[in-house]
Amino acid sequence: MSLKFIFAIISSLISIFCLIPYIIDTLNGKTKPHSYSWLIWAILQIIGIVSMLSAGAGIGILSLCIGVFFCIFIFILSLYYGTHNIKLFDKICLAGALLAVIIYFFIHDATLAVIIVVITDFIGFLPTIRKSYEEPKTETPITYILSAVAAVFAIAALSVFNFTTSIYLISLVISDGICGLIILYRRNKSI
Repeated sequence: MSLKFIFAIISSLISIFCLIPYIIDTLNGKTKPHSYSWLIWAILQIIGIVSMLSAGAGIGILSLCIGVFFCIFIFILSLYYGTHNIKLFDKICLAGALLAVIIYFFIHDATLAVIIVVITDFIGFLPTIRKSYEEPKTETPITYILSAVAAVFAIAALSVFNFTTSIYLISLVISDGICGLIILYRRNKSI
């Protein structure tokens, strides 16, 4: 068994276990997912997987494949249990993200597609970051922190490490890590 395979398994297990508390908190009404973000993340992970796979990412995308399932599931949960704190800013972010996804379909360049995915993912993250700052008790910080850790292991599992295969995972480490820290900071500040 190769070290890359072990890293892929660790990343995948963390990806599964980091979302279980989020789902439980959502079902218990403690966490209120932002539907726009989860929809965008599901779409982007699919595009990211296809682009990274074509660039030789190999087993390193396993946790992203699992993540797609959870993003879709949490998006569905968000329709019933999610936040109703949707603002014009959130709608603009969704429109920008969807525009970038449409542009992706006209591109046959994996590197450019991954760059669009990273930019779009950041845009899609903004509504959740805004909500996390305003309402930190409506998010589960451990989910974002462990998701960042899972992305680190996914990077280590990449069959080919280059800009195209790694930049999306690197952006997930940064955005998930920042979101988790914002939630923890704002929760501690409001105590």
